[in-house]
Amino acid sequence: MFNKILIANRGEIAIRIMRACRELGIKTAAVYSTADKTALHAQIADEAVCIGPAPSKDSYLNTKSIIAACEVTGADALHPGFGFLSENADFARLCEKCGITFIGPTPKTMEEMGDKAHARQTMIDAGVPVIPGSDGIVPDIEAAKRICKEIGYPVMVKATAGGGGRGIRMVENEADLEAKFAEAQSEALACFGNGDLYIEKFVVNPRHIEVQLLADNYGNVVHLGERDCSLQRRNQKVLEESPSPIMTEELRAKMGAAAVAAAKACGYRNAGTIEFLVDKDRNFYFMEMNTRIQVEHPVTEFVTGIDLVKAQIRIAGGEPLWFTQDDVKVTGHAVECRINAEDPRQNFRPCPGTIRSIHVPGGFNVRIDSAAYAGYEIPPQYDSMIAKLIVKGENREEAIAKMRVALSEFIIDGVETNIDFHLRLLKNENFERGEFDNGFLNRTNIMDN
Repeated sequence: MFNKILIANRGEIAIRIMRACRELGIKTAAVYSTADKTALHAQIADEAVCIGPAPSKDSYLNTKSIIAACEVTGADALHPGFGFLSENADFARLCEKCGITFIGPTPKTMEEMGDKAHARQTMIDAGVPVIPGSDGIVPDIEAAKRICKEIGYPVMVKATAGGGGRGIRMVENEADLEAKFAEAQSEALACFGNGDLYIEKFVVNPRHIEVQLLADNYGNVVHLGERDCSLQRRNQKVLEESPSPIMTEELRAKMGAAAVAAAKACGYRNAGTIEFLVDKDRNFYFMEMNTRIQVEHPVTEFVTGIDLVKAQIRIAGGEPLWFTQDDVKVTGHAVECRINAEDPRQNFRPCPGTIRSIHVPGGFNVRIDSAAYAGYEIPPQYDSMIAKLIVKGENREEAIAKMRVALSEFIIDGVETNIDFHLRLLKNENFERGEFDNGFLNRTNIMDN
């Protein structure tokens, strides 16, 4: 096992990884920007190194500074968390070159799955259902027009290197195609340095269901059930739950088997997630693979009892999976709300500032993942998420009731938050019935209801 792990991230995920390391008896090293000098992760790690000024490109994306921090602290492994460098194959390769274990998949797998067009072809070869669309990258607008005529409108134009909802446009007819194609290409080039696009048929009113995987270095792969991530605002997840309200045992078995086949097809190792779109008839289609731990991983931990971050570390340390698919049992129901410093009444405008006081909820099966504390100044340079509130109930109804109670006890003074938005969402009749899809929050003004 490792002697010391450097955590190349910040905020709640950095704290989450530190706790897992300490439970395994592993020392931790943190990195921080000048804006995060007083951040919790920089204060409670065994040691911490400043890696640059506030902008992410000069600090948390500064690969040379992070590698130097590993050398200075003597860290023999690195956990990237999510975001930042977590899916950067070049950085993972640099870690290997410097003798540092990157806790995640191989650089080759990251490249293959990060290229959406290549990932799509890999899934086709593995027999995993995919959405009808282009065979690889679409070279130009004329080819795009031809493909769209073949599969029919509406379509989705997507960046092969995309993520976070960037480089994606929905096109309803040929008249809009050229402009939307150019917009997606321009945004993809600006965000990812890669303007390549592919096209898929637009699935009307789908659910976003993802399957969590763990894979070791010896070819063993298991899935840990699914998460429903359909509640999104502008392609950003807001609330997640497990299991999905639409799931059946038969569908879970089929989607789980497809996810495992996908992981084996690309030689996957460590924790990963296969994301699917599911239509109204419960047909499912591969969307993408996330080659890292995800924000919403706690709901899976609650319903399976498996610590995913510890599993990541143990797998990276060379341990084989210590359980089989038959050992995985999904029990109860878990819900996660992302608590952001933003104002829902002002189009979710980010609200950085100083937290004057904070009271977090507690109780049986209530979990808070956060790096916030009284007096903490939320910097404007980073994501607005300040906490994740996760609860578990014996069933969905109990989990919703428990989340309502927990949210009503969650008090943050000094900055605006979306806590009230979540409370209203949990009281929405469509949500209570489990009748929603990816576009639900874009169609519904929760604050007015």
